[in-house]
Amino acid sequence: MKNSRQLIRFIIIGTSNAIITALVVWLMMDILNFNYLASNITGYVAALLNNFFWSKFWVFSSGKGQYLRQGLLFLVAFACAYGAQFLCLLGMVELLGWNEYISQFLGLFIYGAVNFILNKKVTFHT
Repeated sequence: MKNSRQLIRFIIIGTSNAIITALVVWLMMDILNFNYLASNITGYVAALLNNFFWSKFWVFSSGKGQYLRQGLLFLVAFACAYGAQFLCLLGMVELLGWNEYISQFLGLFIYGAVNFILNKKVTFHT
């Protein structure tokens, strides 16, 4: 039951993070005319703080304390998840010639899966 509750909460927070990321990417690509790579980096960083707060206090309920340790591990998990997503994004756009927006969207699922597993098993030990 705990695992399914965590997964449902993670999906809720992940959805809010995806919305934050998508809005930033759209704003940067369509309104500010940045390229898809800079837009992608900025979008994921924008969702990072939101993700840490909700993951610590609601998804994994790790409560008070251990901010430095968990913050550092969270950044490592973020780097791994983001790296996997970014490499897939490059592959989809540059090698396969896929649409940049579709590739950004598909990358959210790669990021989410890696992020959940690492934060559950390493960062917040639940």
